Amino acid sequence: MSENDPEIGVRVVTGGFSTNLHDRGAGRPVALIHGSGPGVSAWANWRGVVPALAERFRVIAPDMAGFGFTDRPTGFVYDRAAWVRQTIDLLDALELDQVDIVGNSFGGAIALAVAIAHPERVRRLVLMGSVGVSFPITDGLDRVWGYQPSLAEMRKMLDIFAFDRTLVTDELAELRFRASIRPGFQESFAAMFPAPRQAHVDALASAEADIRALPHETLVIHGRDDRVIPLEASLRLAGLIDRSQLHVFGRCGHWTQIEHAARFNRLVGDFLAEAG
Repeated sequence: MSENDPEIGVRVVTGGFSTNLHDRGAGRPVALIHGSGPGVSAWANWRGVVPALAERFRVIAPDMAGFGFTDRPTGFVYDRAAWVRQTIDLLDALELDQVDIVGNSFGGAIALAVAIAHPERVRRLVLMGSVGVSFPITDGLDRVWGYQPSLAEMRKMLDIFAFDRTLVTDELAELRFRASIRPGFQESFAAMFPAPRQAHVDALASAEADIRALPHETLVIHGRDDRVIPLEASLRLAGLIDRSQLHVFGRCGHWTQIEHAARFNRLVGDFLAEAG
């Protein structure tokens, strides 16, 4: 991790580009796949999770292509298949035969797709506020994916994410706004989810038959008051996945890992610590 910028970790070659990632702790490997908010990075998304889980596991948190400080190759096609390939290339580069995967929102859709395409590479799944099934796009998600950089717009975005608005400080809004206008960040973000954005919800969804066939133990987590991804998406995932359990946090928006950090870390840590 860089002393000057905690969002910069180490670089690993994944296919034809380099991925920025954080690699902390020891033990059973756990990959954390972040969400798709403007200016997001793995560290911004998981900064309260990595140190806690790293006490029990080896935690790997990459910036997915198009986000954070991972390379943005010219002509790169940002789609589910490319992010799945990046994930598998990362596991290969780190010589990891199998990992647990925790996916947040957009990252949940990627985690789900990895488990479907490469079931032997995944031991357990955690899907948090997850995309991965189709649903009518919410106004919140449409506004997040349609973000145009300004401090006022970033403040509105953060208000959508959090149930408890006291978490959304001027300092946080300024920090995330500055992150969203770093060179290349908004250009790649705008290229990922152009209107009409319902198409991108559908493109990230996996086939229900494939989800139903998943053999993995899966923990599904959602904030009851989420305005970005509807609770119904997680209810459907829990209904489709045979070996699933569902935990819903009340008084919680889309930031489960931030709004209920201690509970989230205990819940996920205990689930991943189980044998099998």
